[in-house]
Amino acid sequence: MSTIMVYTPALTHTKRNHPENNGRISNLLPILDKFGVLDDIVQIVPQAATLAQLRRVHSATLIERIQQVSRHGGGLLDHGDTYATSDSYELARLAVGGSCGMVDVMMNGRAKNGIALVRPPGHHAESNRVSGFCLFNNVAAAARHAQAVHGVKRVMILDYDVHHGNGTQDIFYDDDSVLFISTHLFMPRFFYPGSGSLQEMGTGKGMGYTLNVPLVPDFGDEGYCRIFEELIYPKAAEFRPELILVSAGFDAHWRDPLAMAGLTLTGYARISRALVEMADAWCNGRILFVLEGGYEHEALTYGILNAIYALLGRDDIYDPIGAGSQPEQDMSQLLQALKRRHLLF
Repeated sequence: MSTIMVYTPALTHTKRNHPENNGRISNLLPILDKFGVLDDIVQIVPQAATLAQLRRVHSATLIERIQQVSRHGGGLLDHGDTYATSDSYELARLAVGGSCGMVDVMMNGRAKNGIALVRPPGHHAESNRVSGFCLFNNVAAAARHAQAVHGVKRVMILDYDVHHGNGTQDIFYDDDSVLFISTHLFMPRFFYPGSGSLQEMGTGKGMGYTLNVPLVPDFGDEGYCRIFEELIYPKAAEFRPELILVSAGFDAHWRDPLAMAGLTLTGYARISRALVEMADAWCNGRILFVLEGGYEHEALTYGILNAIYALLGRDDIYDPIGAGSQPEQDMSQLLQALKRRHLLF
């Protein structure tokens, strides 16, 4: 079976001098073609999300507000820096619909895995609130679509964006059918969004189905891979997902201007391979990477390339940037605390 891709660069959803702009992925396809991966990928034509797909994860009030702001020419959607243009409502629908369409192709057995290169991003969008450059929650909508349309009972969402996936957590916090895991930089009051502590584990029947990995600045490749091997893999093995969705943010790279993390492109490639191996173990290979953040364009571009290499089962890793100069922080104590909280012994 093939690897599939949907590409919605949302060229007219952009704001001058804003980090989440159309330059992030507008020139991506020629580079992927240069590295010879496009011939091995089937590109899917995206369809705009239906109202039913949006309402599975968002309130009618939120949907209508985004539509109205766009209809009146655009503007800020919150008190921070989440914006809309006159085209943003339709482009955000396309990002959601493209992600859901990828799930359809995989669940119908016509593809093994895929990557959704979509804008605007989504993981900060809560059920009734936009935030963090995000309008509609693409990965959450894809998860609910898999459940509602294809009868999937257990979905794992792994969010490795450097910012906590507060919106995705909000949508699934009381749900035991979705295992949500977020690895993120955590400095309350100093780093957006400030949520994602050890204590946030779910509520009601969802208790234990939210796993937050709050990291200190300068976490790097080795510690991150230990977290995957010693914590995330065994947690996923307990859950045994039928589908894995990845909120793929590349802003944990050490050169990203909006964060203080220490991952390299090689580290990201190792993470992608680990996730593909998990999908092969439990999901018949079904895994979908959905783009979130990443604001250093070279790191973003080659992070995507390496994720595609992993999806294609290729051993290639391309890292022209290398490692940063800061020493990597030790995560042993955090890892032990998380294992005590979340793993069955």
